[in-house]
Amino acid sequence: ALILCPENPYPVRGGGPTRTAGLVEYLSARYELDAIVFHEAAPSADSQQHWSARAHAVEFVRLRPHARHAAARLWRNFVRAVRGVPPLVDRFSGYESFLQAFLRGRAYDLAVVEHFWCSGYVPLLRERASRVVLDLHNLESVWHERCAQVTRGLLAWFHRRFTRCAVKLEQQRLSEPSLILVTSPVEEALVRQRASGASTFVYPNTIPYYAPYDENRFHRIAFSGNLEYYPNIDAVCFFYKNVWPALVRRWPRLEWVLIGKNPGGVQAIVRGERIRFTGAVVDAVRELARAAIAVVPIRAGSGTRIKILEAWAAGTPVVTTPLGAEGLPLQHGIHGWLARSPAEFVEAVSFLLACPTRREALARAGRALYEQSFTWEAGWCKLEMAGI
Repeated sequence: ALILCPENPYPVRGGGPTRTAGLVEYLSARYELDAIVFHEAAPSADSQQHWSARAHAVEFVRLRPHARHAAARLWRNFVRAVRGVPPLVDRFSGYESFLQAFLRGRAYDLAVVEHFWCSGYVPLLRERASRVVLDLHNLESVWHERCAQVTRGLLAWFHRRFTRCAVKLEQQRLSEPSLILVTSPVEEALVRQRASGASTFVYPNTIPYYAPYDENRFHRIAFSGNLEYYPNIDAVCFFYKNVWPALVRRWPRLEWVLIGKNPGGVQAIVRGERIRFTGAVVDAVRELARAAIAVVPIRAGSGTRIKILEAWAAGTPVVTTPLGAEGLPLQHGIHGWLARSPAEFVEAVSFLLACPTRREALARAGRALYEQSFTWEAGWCKLEMAGI
């Protein structure tokens, strides 16, 4: 088998790498696995060690460098908007010669393409593999559409433009793979709207098994995620402006911990003596286990939220927007608490802070659901059902 990864999943940190790493673990136990992995920085020794233990041959393809300052990003997105190509599809295109050189003389029973960003390589891989599976972490058109709804001005215009571009590409490309893996029935329905002939299978986001942590629960709430990822930036800024001030007035000793890499994505806006950033952590689940409540004020994005799975694994009750819980079997008042407005967020967090027994009940139910359906092992059973 072959897997094509637009981002290196090792070391396993973050939502996308976690999903990809789960697939790599599954495939390496059942196939002689090769991998093509895009990267910006040279792979670390730790990453190479992970791959050498799981793959027969690995080709690291270095992405073209590009500047990350605001003016450069604005110019790139302007060019992409004119060309009609969504940002990450553009970022990972144009590497056919590297793939052809690696694939020369090789043949596979199965090739797996991670993310829609690399879907343009499906026809090339079909020449070398009996089956080509596209693993959709998100639906790009929905991701941009929802980002447009929570932004303004030029940024909203870009997202609306990229929504239209992504819809067109999805209509063209989603019928090409032998099978498409989607994160939830919600995503499956959306894929079939784009390409009625697409063959789909629900392979939910899952995370490794974590034994229950016996951590001290502090008087704190927590948010976890990559703080440079736009839906997370929007969620944190929304919570800081609309929910946090009222919570601090009610609970003067309450602490808000933001767990995850790239804190610079929000630190210019989100600040205060009772707000703490951890930066990148080895174990986000352990950090979540130290909080009384996990907050997920997501207003944009697509797919399902691994941050909720991590909170369930940590035994930490979740307060989330309906969009944050989309695609997950979260029942309000049983596996978590849904909040549809800033006022509902304030009331839900305050109610749970004041009611330890209700927090414990939510935590137990969330943990049980995680153990039953959202470990890597549970996901691998789904892949077996899909014939992968």
